[in-house]
Amino acid sequence: MSSKKLFLSSAILFVLVSVLFIGSVKASSEMWSRTYGGKRSDAAYALVETSEGGYALAGYTWSFGETNNMYIWLVKTDANGNMLWDRTYGKGRAQALVETSDGGYAIAGVNRLVKTDADGNMEWNRTYSGGTAYSLVQTSDGGYAITGTKNNDFSLVKIDASGNMEWNRTYGGTNHEQAYSMIKTSDGGYALAGATDSFGAGEDDFWLVKTDEHGNMEWNQTYGGEDIDRAYSLVETSDGGYAIAGGWLLVKTDRYGNTLWYHNYGGTGTDRFKSLVETSDGGFAIAGYTESFGAGGFDFWLVKTDEYGVIPEFPSWIILPLFLIATASTIVVRKRISIPAFAKIYNSLHKQY
Repeated sequence: MSSKKLFLSSAILFVLVSVLFIGSVKASSEMWSRTYGGKRSDAAYALVETSEGGYALAGYTWSFGETNNMYIWLVKTDANGNMLWDRTYGKGRAQALVETSDGGYAIAGVNRLVKTDADGNMEWNRTYSGGTAYSLVQTSDGGYAITGTKNNDFSLVKIDASGNMEWNRTYGGTNHEQAYSMIKTSDGGYALAGATDSFGAGEDDFWLVKTDEHGNMEWNQTYGGEDIDRAYSLVETSDGGYAIAGGWLLVKTDRYGNTLWYHNYGGTGTDRFKSLVETSDGGFAIAGYTESFGAGGFDFWLVKTDEYGVIPEFPSWIILPLFLIATASTIVVRKRISIPAFAKIYNSLHKQY
């Protein structure tokens, strides 16, 4: 067989194998999807995986409850997304949700915190002057901390296990600030992230506020340029620092909020990061929506990076071995060489790569 025919045969086989492989990965990427709701508008704003392996979703419903009113809605499912039960808790919208240490749930919304048992039955309901809540954690004493925005400032409210307010703090300047994410830090304090118009370089910049366990500010840092930069998600990283995501920006800091590195991932359209996790390999996964990439309009957007925020390219080192294997396979078919001879060729290629 001519070298040209061998090359073309190998190339065709390589492409076919690659398409089949990619297709099989794509086909298996979605295990299931579910929708929940009625004839009107219903939306989920918070999700937790529950201790028995199912899921709980919280948000709002216009389909259930009194006519022409928006109600807080909690939906509980099994591990396959089948609804087990749902509950409404009066007018409002849930913004944040946690599974509590007793197996129940705590739901935060606008000036409100609802505590339920494991079956979603309300145990207590409290209102506070803490503003709009965007993030909620259960604290080590069995109570709760809620962060959000009050009177155009960051707000942090501490609640005891019975729902009684212990203290509340606000942080801000002369213009508007809005907190979107909060975590309990390893030193017992809190870290809050959002946007500030009072400090920083631009109209809105990332703002990271670190407090002690009583909500007293220890330090704060801003990140961003002249454009609008708003932080929507925050994690404490395994090295004791922080990672902050929002807009199309990911910022990594040390334990005092000093910038170690940052990366922009956006395109020419509107792109927004909304959620961030540190992955088991030390890198980061960031989710949101994109107009720059995808099928059109806005699409879900998931970005995976290494520990330095770099998006690894397709592993190009694998292309040559695959092509050589495809070539060897073509030789087997065309020349009808024996399996032991093919194995010898494969082992030789494998050792090189």
